[in-house]
Amino acid sequence: MRRSLTKNQIIRFKADIDNLFKAGKRYSLSCFKLYVAENNLSYSRVIVIPVRHYGNSVQRNLIRRQIKEIWRLNQDRISGGLDFAVVVYPTRDKTLSYEEKENTILNLFRKSGSIAS
Repeated sequence: MRRSLTKNQIIRFKADIDNLFKAGKRYSLSCFKLYVAENNLSYSRVIVIPVRHYGNSVQRNLIRRQIKEIWRLNQDRISGGLDFAVVVYPTRDKTLSYEEKENTILNLFRKSGSIAS
């Protein structure tokens, strides 16, 4: 069983990212903002973008890995043919547990209508 995302599951091209931010719908909860746009493919793709002032590089890479893992474990419940960008902002309370992050991210996907309750 593959435990990482494939190249097809990650948005890699600047044109795709620009299109996602330009044409995508925006949803937000606490310290996360989700952009959703159709990609005309049979599968969904994701990109995680922590803002530059989100801690140091170690903390930015940690949150990126955690959100990708949340997405990977729940991608069978997520609608196909969509591009997702998760933008992460710093919070005053830096002690969010993995479970709290997972609940917030899943609530954000439910809010966007891309995951069934």
